[in-house]
Amino acid sequence: MITRTLFLLLLANGAPVIAKKIFGDRFSRPLDGGARFLDGQPWFGNSKTVRGVLLSVLATAVGACLVGLKATTGASVGGLAMSGDLFSSFLKRRMRLPASSRASGLDQLPESLFPLLACRRALSLSVLDTAVTVVTFFVGEILISRVLYKFRLRDRPY
Repeated sequence: MITRTLFLLLLANGAPVIAKKIFGDRFSRPLDGGARFLDGQPWFGNSKTVRGVLLSVLATAVGACLVGLKATTGASVGGLAMSGDLFSSFLKRRMRLPASSRASGLDQLPESLFPLLACRRALSLSVLDTAVTVVTFFVGEILISRVLYKFRLRDRPY
């Protein structure tokens, strides 16, 4: 089950990156609409788009069906991965880090842990499975990110 779960996490987090390369700025409305939080910083930043969230949820719903899981489970994984990504972006803006800046751990943990904890039963994950999946996602995301950068699918090599 860990392999299927990692596949869904890869889809959830990869769909927005690939969509940006395919569509460029088309359909890339910022999720926060340019609104600012009390500290004067954006809620999430321009790189977090409605398009990215929607495509993430759609891609993981379809991907779940391909690996024998319910579409609703996939959609939940996608939505919760994006919630984790938005959570980390929100925190990074509070820390005054620029959009798309690197923050190891903060970039990977919420977007993998949120969906795994919420969908643990649907994905048949034990506590150990969850821990192994989070660690594997953490390491894998760093390695895959470098490959995506090399093939110009990602703007930065982390």
